[in-house]
Amino acid sequence: MVNDAELSADRLLDALKALANPVRLQIMEWLRDPDGEFSDYEPIADRDKVGACVSHIHAKSGLAQSTVSSYMATLERAGLVRSTRVGKWTHYQRNEALMRQIGEALAGDH
Repeated sequence: MVNDAELSADRLLDALKALANPVRLQIMEWLRDPDGEFSDYEPIADRDKVGACVSHIHAKSGLAQSTVSSYMATLERAGLVRSTRVGKWTHYQRNEALMRQIGEALAGDH
């Protein structure tokens, strides 16, 4: 996990590589506002606490389940999202602390 220390160059590069895919970037945008973006889908759990269900990400994206799983694994390995199991469902939430660190690093504010 990312701590409050300065973002390393390797960690920043991993995050940027993960975000370089347009669909993964779109998913990250959706996860910014999971209640609004996934309002067409009945929530399985509190989206404010655990984020969006992977089945809803899959349905909204229109991609194969295996592709969505691969994309979410890439985002999680890069530390950009955190997963939480709720029953048989995995939910994903943005790692806002890392997103701020990336923004600061790119702005030269670190």
